[in-house]
Amino acid sequence: MARKTPRPPFTSQTTLDVVTASCPACGQPLTIDYYNRRTLTTLQGVVRFRLQIRRCHRFTCSRYRLPFRPEAEGRLALPYHEFGFDVLALIGALRYAEHRSVPEIHQLLGQRGLVVAVRTVTNLLERYDELRALTVADLERLRPLLHQQGRVILALDGLQPDVGHEVLWVIRDCLSGEILLARSLLSATQADLATLLREVKEHLSVPVAGVVSDGQSSIRKAVAKALPDVPHQLCHFHYLREAARPIYEADRHAKKELKKRVRGVRKIERQVEQRDDLLAQVIAGYCAAVRSALTDDGRPPLEAPGLRLEERLHAIGTSLDKLSALGGLPKELKQLRQLLRKGLEETAALWPEVRVGFQWVRRVARLLGREELSGQQVKKRLRVLLGQMRAATQRLDKEGEKELIKALRHFGKVSKSYEPGLCHSYDVVDLPRTNNDLEQLFGSYRYHERRASGRKVASPGLVVRGAVRLVAGVATRLRVVTGEELAPKTVAAWQKLRAQMQRRRQARVRQRRFRRDSQAYLRELEKKFSQSLLPP
Repeated sequence: MARKTPRPPFTSQTTLDVVTASCPACGQPLTIDYYNRRTLTTLQGVVRFRLQIRRCHRFTCSRYRLPFRPEAEGRLALPYHEFGFDVLALIGALRYAEHRSVPEIHQLLGQRGLVVAVRTVTNLLERYDELRALTVADLERLRPLLHQQGRVILALDGLQPDVGHEVLWVIRDCLSGEILLARSLLSATQADLATLLREVKEHLSVPVAGVVSDGQSSIRKAVAKALPDVPHQLCHFHYLREAARPIYEADRHAKKELKKRVRGVRKIERQVEQRDDLLAQVIAGYCAAVRSALTDDGRPPLEAPGLRLEERLHAIGTSLDKLSALGGLPKELKQLRQLLRKGLEETAALWPEVRVGFQWVRRVARLLGREELSGQQVKKRLRVLLGQMRAATQRLDKEGEKELIKALRHFGKVSKSYEPGLCHSYDVVDLPRTNNDLEQLFGSYRYHERRASGRKVASPGLVVRGAVRLVAGVATRLRVVTGEELAPKTVAAWQKLRAQMQRRRQARVRQRRFRRDSQAYLRELEKKFSQSLLPP
């Protein structure tokens, strides 16, 4: 969009000279031919630069009459941009380190005296993402760090904010915490992921000591294809969560049934809201305990929120029985005790199977947590434990406990699938047992987006520009950079990266245009196809 208001007048003027005095192609002296002017908006104000231009006048030279611009210009701003790198660095720090929204950044820039449009802030933030991602992926920066480690351990996972759209795949070094590659893919096939792993391996100057990921089939096959001799550790957390899913669902169902039968606490609380005596405080305290138990949700796979709720309500009921033995209970506490007793009695048949199921899950989790054992020892003990589980399943079959049998058989089936990759971490030093660090990285970025944009879930733009946005966000929260550090080593590398981002953006633009007017979109495609049939 064209500018509607004139740029502020420059407040200072500086001359930049060309340091190179001789032509790099022919060695002849370069002649000062003319001066150009360029105005940049920086944090120090609007600066007018007088740029010296030199050219080679040897007719046979390959760089004949090609301009040589001042070398210092590349450390000030991007080509054809009117804002300096220091402004971009400030915008990036406000966005990712302080979680500011675009309107807030625009307001803060205005307080510093910078004249900039809101839309320009968004554009500059995108430029910051690209430049920060380039500095993070700089091999010259990574090479000494990785060489000091002597090896890398890769963590691989994908982030998909929109179902059915691209997935942002991230490969990260577990030892240094550096993101080695971030790329959006339309599919997650074995060939696609193997290509990413090969690309990382080719750019590394140190060997890959191990890989950790979840149990997705395409990831397993890709690692086996691209890194056939590298130990591939499957995440223990994902394994237990997937194996214990039927047991957790049974627990959740039992919890739901118990909560339905313990409704009515609010009615008891209303009866003592206007009272301030000691007995009213006791009644309110018991009601708060029940409400706290009802609203506490556990996390799979090891925490059983239903069992925890049943135990806490049983403890509250036992406490009320003790009070009843000391003397008569007031009617409010009698109602509460009757409410709890009814709920626990009507759901009593649901808990034994859930309790047995979680006992098996915790036994397996305790075994996997034995870091002093070797991988072979853990594998043997796991097989023994799963054999005991199968024997228990056969006994339960005779007793007719169908749901628990299905859950334990599912646990055994998932365990058999995960078994080849569960025990590498015990033999490979520093190979993590879970992929939770990379999952937490995704979670931290979702948290940042919620604070900065107000979105409850990650935006679709995270996948379109996630290859640079995620990297820039993580790197900026670790360390805020200056404007000079943002300057790209070669403009061509930044232009190539920006072109890739534009292609992904255009794909989303085409989808949006089709949703707005499908007929006009199809007519335009038909017209282009007809034009392609015309002779050149």
